[in-house]
Amino acid sequence: MIMDTIGIVGAGAMGSGIAQVAATAGHEVVIYDANREALDNSRSGHKKIINRLVEKGKIADLEGADIIARIHYRETLHDFTKCGLVIEAVIEDLSVKKDVFERLEKIVSEKTILATNTSSLSIASVAAACLHSDRVVGIHFFNPAPLMPLVEIIPAVQSSTEVVMRSKELIDSWSKVTVLAKDTPGFIVNRVARPFYGEALRIYEEGIADIPTIDWALKEIGGFRMGPFELMDFIGNDVNYTVTETVFSSFYFDPRYRPSFTQKRMAEAGYLGRKTGKGYYDYSEGATNPQPVKDPELGQQVLNRVLVMLINEAADALFWKIADRDDIDLAMTKGVNYPKGLLKWADEIGIEKCVSDLDALYNIYHEDRYRCSPLLRTMASRGHKFY
Repeated sequence: MIMDTIGIVGAGAMGSGIAQVAATAGHEVVIYDANREALDNSRSGHKKIINRLVEKGKIADLEGADIIARIHYRETLHDFTKCGLVIEAVIEDLSVKKDVFERLEKIVSEKTILATNTSSLSIASVAAACLHSDRVVGIHFFNPAPLMPLVEIIPAVQSSTEVVMRSKELIDSWSKVTVLAKDTPGFIVNRVARPFYGEALRIYEEGIADIPTIDWALKEIGGFRMGPFELMDFIGNDVNYTVTETVFSSFYFDPRYRPSFTQKRMAEAGYLGRKTGKGYYDYSEGATNPQPVKDPELGQQVLNRVLVMLINEAADALFWKIADRDDIDLAMTKGVNYPKGLLKWADEIGIEKCVSDLDALYNIYHEDRYRCSPLLRTMASRGHKFY
């Protein structure tokens, strides 16, 4: 498959990251942004990153120079005429994305694949902006794109099988790990991961444990690389809250995805996390943050509650055929660095225990948030395992 020139719409962090990945894979890359400052920042950012890789001996001088030379910065979409694939990476606003695709289709070749990097919007809605919507597909990278191995490939109902497979083959050739996901809110990762944040916030709001203790439990006992509050501060409380709110409304206000008032107030206050210097933790110079209560029994209780909710979400994704078993576990280990696949983890804990823990939560709260996936309940009754 030959797709020499790749187009990128949007020179922000995500668009610049994807451009670097494509150029490193040997493609000529055209990156567009209407904002000259964004393009200048992208150019200087690429030079800084590539120079650092050369200094560290990760790539040779000549290779670094070639990568930089392959990226072309443009202020007009008309430079995309020779692109075999164009990936849109603009703000998460459906009307803006549809406008981009409508304009792109009038410029590019009829064989050009048009892809959106949206993390939570409907691929079908984006594709509807095009007369030839069968050429549109979701190609969702994770930030930072050069470092995160996972890419979700999401066919719209309009996408042709050829476009989906060509897209998957291309991204595989960029040394990425691809998974196929159904076009439903959050796809795999942003859907399955919601309880990592939501249930941690709920535990905090109920006063069961404080923020550093919850993070300690998930990291030290659970083996997660970052605690949920550390991760929300890293992502940005504004971004994380918006994704949760989008998934919640897109699922017709299913209580399982209900956002937290705690996080909403943090976002409203401007306590966004690392990027503002304050979130759930204080990142200012010399700041002292509270220490966790290292109580093993409390920590295990916290971990079990978050983990069983994550497992339930992964099982439900399989039940609704959002993706297959292997892709769901692969997505969570490669997309958000979970210590192991959630479905494999369920087997280790025991499906029956997962069901009984969920039922115990439901019996306390009588909230649909804690309803057990039909797949888990059926497997428990039959003594089945995922693997």
